[in-house]
Amino acid sequence: MRHAFKFVLFAGLIATPAALADDSSKKGKDVEGKPVVVPFELLKSQHMAIQVKLNGKGPYRLIFDTGAPFNVINNRIAKDSGVLDAKKKGSGGIALFGMGGPQVVKEFEAGGAKIEKMPVMVMDHPTVSMISKVLGPIDGIVGFPFFARFKMSIDYQKKELVLVPNGYEPADFLESMTKKMMAGPSKEAAVLAPAGTWGMVVEKASDDEDAGVVVKEVLKGGAADAAGLKVGDRLLTLDGRWTDTVSDTFAAAGLAKPGREVEVTVKRGSKEVKLKATPGRGV
Repeated sequence: MRHAFKFVLFAGLIATPAALADDSSKKGKDVEGKPVVVPFELLKSQHMAIQVKLNGKGPYRLIFDTGAPFNVINNRIAKDSGVLDAKKKGSGGIALFGMGGPQVVKEFEAGGAKIEKMPVMVMDHPTVSMISKVLGPIDGIVGFPFFARFKMSIDYQKKELVLVPNGYEPADFLESMTKKMMAGPSKEAAVLAPAGTWGMVVEKASDDEDAGVVVKEVLKGGAADAAGLKVGDRLLTLDGRWTDTVSDTFAAAGLAKPGREVEVTVKRGSKEVKLKATPGRGV
């Protein structure tokens, strides 16, 4: 029996890193440190993978993704590195996705870059797990809480990331989101309201291992309808971010600004089609 996961894309139901930036207790010193070189591996999926150590353990192979609002590590390396104590039930925070939930890595190291008290989400991300089956062990995702601390350049010939510390310490996205959700209605609660509307329903069956999610419904007069999306299209990317799962699609939709045109890639039959979509403004 096929179980499908459905999601109506009204973006912005969770706050984006930009929306939560003002919650940072340390805005940065506007200073630059010495460049740090981090070698990367370009996977066949076109993702970049880097080697990361957690609390001196590892290295572990993680995808480096500038579209990810938070860091993700799977349960295996969280336990192996001591980030997650198997004898304890989380850190007292909200265990989103039914996994280990938000945790803090005492020492997070990539190349020569060492950062203390790095926030991570402990979960077995379905897209990461799927890539691991094809390309070998992938243990998580390196996202905004890491790369926001650096000015970055990418040398594809040498396969190196060059990171220059910028003095900025970003807010803990997960902690900020949790506080806003728990605080109840207020003037600030607007960041949790839909920022943009897409007007489509997507789904993905549990045994569907192909890239992308399937467009199940296109609402008449919505942004998806205006862009030319059709029922049966397989949505591959949204604004340059992958949409391999419903949760990926939710995150990508939430990061796109309402009123700004973005590129959407779909697979229609045997062909890939690129469309332009402009999410409408939410309530």
